[in-house]
Amino acid sequence: MREGSCSGARAGYARVVLVSWLILTLQPIAHARSDLQRDWPRTDFSNALIDLDAVRSGGPPKDGIPAIDEPRFEQFETAERWLGDREPVIALSAGDEARAYPLQIMIWHEIVNDTVGDVPVSVTYCPLCNSAVSYRREVRGVETTFGTSGSLFSSALVMYDRATETLWTHFDGRAVVGLLAGDVLEPIPSPLLSWDEFRSTYPDGLVLDPAATGFSRRYGSNPYQGYDDPESFPFLFRGVPDNRALAKQRVVGVSHNDEAAAYSLDLIAGGEAQATNVSLGGDGLAIFWVAGQATALESGTISEGRDVGSVSVFRAALDGQSLTFSADTDGFTDDQTGSRWLLNGEAVDGPLAGSRLERINHLDTFWFAWATYQPETALVESS
Repeated sequence: MREGSCSGARAGYARVVLVSWLILTLQPIAHARSDLQRDWPRTDFSNALIDLDAVRSGGPPKDGIPAIDEPRFEQFETAERWLGDREPVIALSAGDEARAYPLQIMIWHEIVNDTVGDVPVSVTYCPLCNSAVSYRREVRGVETTFGTSGSLFSSALVMYDRATETLWTHFDGRAVVGLLAGDVLEPIPSPLLSWDEFRSTYPDGLVLDPAATGFSRRYGSNPYQGYDDPESFPFLFRGVPDNRALAKQRVVGVSHNDEAAAYSLDLIAGGEAQATNVSLGGDGLAIFWVAGQATALESGTISEGRDVGSVSVFRAALDGQSLTFSADTDGFTDDQTGSRWLLNGEAVDGPLAGSRLERINHLDTFWFAWATYQPETALVESS
C-alpha cells in the first residue's frame, strides 16, 4: 500500500481506506507478536520500550521500501530540468555543504544514508505522518546505516539500524525494540523548503539525482494521492487521536527546553510571508513562513499540490538582545533595529547584516503524529 496502492483524486484517499481495509481483513499481515519476532531473528525482543502488538506491518516487507545507500548528486542546472519551483525538498547543510533531497524521491525511499560536510547522516521522510527528520547516523560512537523495517508504530515509519537490527521510531529517533532500546539519535535540522527557496538560499548546493538511485520509480508522482486531507484518518493508526484538532491538521511542532507546542499552519501562514512571535521553554522564538511550497501528499503530481509554504523557527535573540519580527513581501524585519532577514535566519541588510539567528529544530507534520509522540504538547491555534 505504502508504495502506490492509491490513485484518483479525492477518490484516491477513498482507495487508500479501501486498500487498508483489505489489508487488514483479507490478509493477516498486521504483525502478531510471534510474527514480528520471526521476521527479525537478530533483534532482542526482550528489550522493548513499547507494546510489540502496536508495531504493525505497513504492507511492504523489510527493505521493501528501499533506502538509498549510495546517493549521487547533481548541479542545479541539471535538476531544473525535472524539479518544479514549488516542489518540496528536505534541506540539510553541514560544514560548507548543502544538499536537497526532493520529496519526489524520498516518498519512494523514505531513507537516504549520506555524509554531508564529513557528518554521517540519515535523512528520513514518513509520508504517513508527513514528517522529514534527519539524524546523525552514529550509535554509541559507531557509524551505521538505517533501513526501512516495513512496520509502523502509530502510523509512523519504523526504521532499523543495520549493525544490531534494533528498531527505531523515525519521528523522534528513539530505539524502542532491541539491543539499543533507550538510545536516542542526535537530530540535525533539515527543514522542508520549496526547491525555489533552496536554490536561492544555497546557491552552491547539490540535489539528489533521481537517475542514480539504483531503482526505477515514478519520481514526481504521488502514490498517496489525496492523503493530505484533514478530514481523513491516518492509515493504520490505532488508538484515539488527540481530539483537540483534526488528526491530519497540519502543524509546526517545536520542542524546546523540555516544553512542546504545536502551532497550527492556519495560525502561522498568511499572504506571501508571515512572522509569528511566540514564547516556549522560557525563550522568545520566531516562526518564519513564506508561500511557495507544494504539499507532496495531495495531487497525483507532486508539483501540483496546494501551497502550504516553507517554515523556519529561530531563537528570537542575538547577543543578549531580544527581537520581535514582522514580515512583508521583501522578507522579515526585526522591530528593534529594522534589519532585514531571510527565511534561513540570515540578516542581509541593516545594523545586524551578516548576523545569523540560532535555528530551532521543528517538524512540519500532522497533528496526530505530533500529539502521539509529544502527548503533553500545547496546541496553539490563535495568537
